[in-house]
Amino acid sequence: MTKMKAVGLYNHLPIDNQESLVDLEIEKPHPTKRDLLVRVEAIGMNPVDSKVRESNGEKLSEPKILGWDVAGIVEEVGPECTLFQPGDKVYYAGDITRQGGNSEFHLVDERIVGKKPESLSFAEAAALPLTTITAYESLFDRLAISSDSDTNKGKTILIIGAAGGVGSIATQLAKKVGMTVIGTTSRPETKEWVLSLGADATINHYEPFTAQLQELGFNSVDYILCLNATQKHWANMAEAIAPQGKICSIVESDEPLDLTLLKNKSVSFVWEFMFTRSMFQTEDMIKQHHLLNEVADSIDQNELKTTLNKRLTPINAENVKEAHRLLESGAAIGKIVVEKFN
Repeated sequence: MTKMKAVGLYNHLPIDNQESLVDLEIEKPHPTKRDLLVRVEAIGMNPVDSKVRESNGEKLSEPKILGWDVAGIVEEVGPECTLFQPGDKVYYAGDITRQGGNSEFHLVDERIVGKKPESLSFAEAAALPLTTITAYESLFDRLAISSDSDTNKGKTILIIGAAGGVGSIATQLAKKVGMTVIGTTSRPETKEWVLSLGADATINHYEPFTAQLQELGFNSVDYILCLNATQKHWANMAEAIAPQGKICSIVESDEPLDLTLLKNKSVSFVWEFMFTRSMFQTEDMIKQHHLLNEVADSIDQNELKTTLNKRLTPINAENVKEAHRLLESGAAIGKIVVEKFN
């Protein structure tokens, strides 16, 4: 039995607890069907890591491995694989119903894996998959925004929480297809970050939206992508959205949302959850393979850039815990990546 290093948990605990994340040695897996076995070079951190770690659950008999952003090299392929071969450099977000990628080797279905951008390091690539898929699906699948710049001329989108991981890539994608992008920020450094990614303007998400938009010359916006505190911003979104506009959120609400606020404007509201396709094995789950490849090409053509903003080395419990602390502080800008096993 071959062993490998990993970072995982047996108990769902606050991050400051010594046992919240621990260094492990577990069995190295073997790929079957359409799975790839990937040698992990770098892992990206996301809020979902903290949510799963903190979730109220009983003590586990087998360790839970977190981590849903990976860049690495294909080590082996399952017998039904057709998209990749050993030696290929890849990046992906994985499947929340399976073990995560905070381990030396990781199994993942090839249909949700993309080729790593050639121009990026593994750390730079690991910053991208989960947020890229979330942003891409939010804009083009859920909000049904056109990929044609001429069609989007004069169209506006408000991105709430634009300085975070998803917002950082959504800003770039929306600008790439010709939209006017307004991001919400609250600090000078987050405003600077969002504008550097191509946003046309920013407003403060702690103040009423409409008055700030009017100061910028907009009475309303055609689309809203909510990446933070859906319930908190709901009334502001309902007021700021244009008649027949569309709102997408990725953040669950602790309280029921009052959809009647959208009725008179005939506004559409949709959710985005990037694990839907892998969780339910949808017929179109291979779309994540295609979109990751498309984004890789755009990065290699200098049309998009990585959102990596902090990196930690090596991959061990201490550094993964530090990444969780930074995420949970609410002050993280862009993405945090941990790279390289010793």
